[in-house]
Amino acid sequence: MSTRRATISDVAREAGVSPSTASVVFSGKTPVSDATRRRVLDAAASLGYTGPDPRAASLRTGRSGIVGVVFEEHLGAAFLDPVKTLMMDGLTDAVAPLGAGLLLLRDREPVAGGPSLTSAPIDAAVLVGCSGFLRESLDVVRSRGIPVVVIEGDAGEGVPRIGLDNREAQRQAASHLRSLGHERVAIVTLPVRAGWQRGWIGDAEITIDVTRARLEGARDVYPDAAAFAAAGSFIDEGLAAGREIFADPAQRPTAVIAQSDLLAAGIIRAAEEAGLRVPEDVSVTGFDGIVVDGLAPYELTTLVQPAADKGRAAGQAVAAMLDGADAASVRFTCVFRLGNTTGPAQER
Repeated sequence: MSTRRATISDVAREAGVSPSTASVVFSGKTPVSDATRRRVLDAAASLGYTGPDPRAASLRTGRSGIVGVVFEEHLGAAFLDPVKTLMMDGLTDAVAPLGAGLLLLRDREPVAGGPSLTSAPIDAAVLVGCSGFLRESLDVVRSRGIPVVVIEGDAGEGVPRIGLDNREAQRQAASHLRSLGHERVAIVTLPVRAGWQRGWIGDAEITIDVTRARLEGARDVYPDAAAFAAAGSFIDEGLAAGREIFADPAQRPTAVIAQSDLLAAGIIRAAEEAGLRVPEDVSVTGFDGIVVDGLAPYELTTLVQPAADKGRAAGQAVAAMLDGADAASVRFTCVFRLGNTTGPAQER
């Protein structure tokens, strides 16, 4: 029995069309009639032909058709965050016209010799954040001639950045609380560095750009506000932070600024556990503008960020660089959205 793989020429001959016509049916680059498309697809099915060999295309173009997406945290944790899911949707949309797929990677070398930022057969890399681990790998990536784009991080001069007005946006939320008369305010931040375990920040060095910028925005308005850093953007982390913040009735703040909506949702749960009413006893602000299941009847006062647009902009930057063009950095603006989780400060 022959094990020869059917070719596009075999399909064309079976369908009674030219090889170029059969080829465009699979590439989708040129419109063909429905009847012709059906004949070609039926011929391919009868021959067991599933499409062009991607290895041949890679050899022909000199590209793998893979864009690496590198996360600072464990991949399972990354996709528990709706913001990153929306961002990945936008990125996928933007690289689809390139015929490219995404390869998800961690920011550190795998222990079992799996693909990494420095060894994977990728055409470009999108770094989500830019940890110390990633910075150490960038020289190797650049030596490979691979275009690099960073979302919400700084990889240095010459690397396009896709970011937000994090400081200005967080300042807007803090100013809203100030206008309501709040003086005793606590801040719950995202992690301050890779591998962070939750706790009060104190003098801890902050190496994650988003955390630093949002904290600076809050402290532009409340310079002396205490800050508790969560281990990640999760409801359970917000709950743990809220329990710590509300533990001492004599020291309870009248408002909490959370650096994500998921953290804010957990803080609201902790407030309810402590017998506090939101917003009558404590106001809570979030950041992201996502849908948080089970939060009703609350509608968070928050900053809405264009997460999908950020991913789409990163993909467009990748496409430009692969085409030999320059890619500019892009800075998106958040929109303040008033909900029912903030209200006037109560006298105590």
